[in-house]
Amino acid sequence: MNQKKSTMAQWLRAAGLGLLAFGAVAVAHAQNAIEAVTSSTQSGAEVIRIDLAQPLTAVPAGFAVQTPARIALDFPGVTNAIGRSAIEVNQGNLRSVNVVQAGERSRVVLNLRQATAYKTEIQGKSLLVVLEPVAGTALAASTATVFAENRNRDTLPLRDVDFRLGADSTGRVIVDLPNNQVGVDVKQQGKNLVVEFTKSTLPEGLRRRLDVGDFGTPVQLITSQQSGDRVRMTIEAKGDWEHSAYQSENQFVVEVRARKVDPTKLTQGVGYNGEKLSLNFQNIEIRSLLQVIADFTNFNIVTSDSVTGALTLRLKDVPWDQALDIIMQAKNLGMRKNGSVLWIAPKDEINAKEKLEFEAKAAIENLEPLRTQSFQLNYTKAIAIAQGLTGTGASAGGSGGGSSGTTTRILSPRGSVIAESRTNQLFVSDIPSRLAQVTELIQKLDIPVRQVLIEARIVEASDTFGKSLGVRLGGGIAGERFASSAGNRAFGTIGAMPVSGTGGSGGNSGGTPTTTWTNSNFVNLPAGDAGQAGTAAGTFAISLFNSSFSRMLNLEISALEADGKGKLVSSPRVITADQTKALIEQGEEIPYQQATSSGATSISFRKAVLKLEVTPQITPEGNIILTLDVSKDARGVNTPSGPAINTKHVQTEVLVENGGTVVIGGIFELTETNDESRVPVLGEIPYMGALFRKRERIANKTEMLVFITPKMITDRNAAR
Repeated sequence: MNQKKSTMAQWLRAAGLGLLAFGAVAVAHAQNAIEAVTSSTQSGAEVIRIDLAQPLTAVPAGFAVQTPARIALDFPGVTNAIGRSAIEVNQGNLRSVNVVQAGERSRVVLNLRQATAYKTEIQGKSLLVVLEPVAGTALAASTATVFAENRNRDTLPLRDVDFRLGADSTGRVIVDLPNNQVGVDVKQQGKNLVVEFTKSTLPEGLRRRLDVGDFGTPVQLITSQQSGDRVRMTIEAKGDWEHSAYQSENQFVVEVRARKVDPTKLTQGVGYNGEKLSLNFQNIEIRSLLQVIADFTNFNIVTSDSVTGALTLRLKDVPWDQALDIIMQAKNLGMRKNGSVLWIAPKDEINAKEKLEFEAKAAIENLEPLRTQSFQLNYTKAIAIAQGLTGTGASAGGSGGGSSGTTTRILSPRGSVIAESRTNQLFVSDIPSRLAQVTELIQKLDIPVRQVLIEARIVEASDTFGKSLGVRLGGGIAGERFASSAGNRAFGTIGAMPVSGTGGSGGNSGGTPTTTWTNSNFVNLPAGDAGQAGTAAGTFAISLFNSSFSRMLNLEISALEADGKGKLVSSPRVITADQTKALIEQGEEIPYQQATSSGATSISFRKAVLKLEVTPQITPEGNIILTLDVSKDARGVNTPSGPAINTKHVQTEVLVENGGTVVIGGIFELTETNDESRVPVLGEIPYMGALFRKRERIANKTEMLVFITPKMITDRNAAR
């Protein structure tokens, strides 16, 4: 028995010594700490020495960041014994060192001036970090972007400064440089963007202040001024914006655009925009890897218990948001962001949880008590809003001319609405969340409808010219004579005009006809009306007799030249609401007979009117889209079936700026006629042939233009 007790005592003594030794080792391991951090230069390379209380068993894991340039090393189970967390160095490429302790782990961050590669090596109780040399360790204090350096000693003037509207409401400031060697510095100062052109001058015509706030871009003002041998341009912008600048030959462009904020995205902007890091891990736990990214990004990451497994990862100079995306895709993980907290879990778990939340929300809606709220409408018909809320009839678009059709029901299945047309009120009964949606919808719909004044001008101009020249040639032979009481002179008849002679002392009475003249026209080509109805040609006639008055020759020359100009202006105008069709017309209805199915005839009417039919649509930019139908009909010539209708018609859709004028259509017609009638052979004789031919020339020009001017009505006096 005593021997057994002695053996048991020896065993307990040995176990106690073992536990004491293990505790001493654990305490020694827990007491490992960083005691000092120093920097020196060896063989042209910078060496950072990290002295520890105990030797390290393995090289600590680390990663590098490009912007800002830094190197981070993690020391698990190591504390900070330096007594401070920041160490200023300012030697070579190393600016400072930060030693941060979090629990039983410490991180050493080397803040560099320029990003560079590094190597680590364990040397006794110290860790050596060797930085590779970089060209030009001193960085410029300014963060300005330098595009080029001016190699010319003389200052050169800028050619032009302009502003253009780019895609997605991007403001583009365009500067024409004298050559492609002008130095340009771009830097951001507060809320302004400053662009300086070195060794340049600004002409007097460009020393101005451009107010471009009406373009709807972040850019509000552009001020250009001379500052010594530089041209200083200040671009004032509003809101949250970002810029980019580039130069192409002699043209320098600065683009300023609104920064699109997506609350569900880790970093804002297009693509991945996080700080770049480098990771190199072999078979690391997913949780530990996510913790490394959380420490780097200052995000709070909540990891689900079902996230397990290990991953081998090697990334170099990759944005951290892209690295996190790669990790989640590799392990089929999903993420939900809420402020600065990221919840990471398997996608199936996230979907199942969201499904349960939606089902619980739907169940609460079916049990939640209903409330009734009244809405007084001012500008929109209550029945139109009611149809939109219940998803029946026309869409709730007020008095606009939108197309009809069923819409999505906004009320819940338990909700109802009553439209009271006499007082133009709505009474809606539904759950509180749907009532809030209805309130927001009514606030957006019950607004005054903007009105548009549309004025059309239909201008018809005519220019007519006509010229006609003709002849009439004839003659006569005497068949009988007139004897007078004097007996010494003769009477005769030339056509219908009497020609008489006198006898004795000149008396012509007492004569009795004894003969007549036979007269005819053997060339009859008189001048016409030259295309001008109702005009008559001027004539000149002469008659020639022989000595015995037995034969005569008649010659008549007729000529006409007519010139006419005319202009007819029709100007209909109408006021209508946005997206509402308007019609105005003036004219007459022409009756005509139309056969019926029974064989009898009935009187029908056809319009010959001036008509303007238009539907305006105001765009968000303040321009106006017009759907137009303009016609001008008039009574034409009479036909056996009734009067014809002369029609001028244009139908189109056009975009016009507010208050601007546009020509939507026009018709130009030119008619030229040259006619000649002549006697064969005789009409071709030089000079004398003019007595045997007739010439007529007609030139008519008509033109019609349709002008449209829309203008938004902002007050009651604008339409007067």
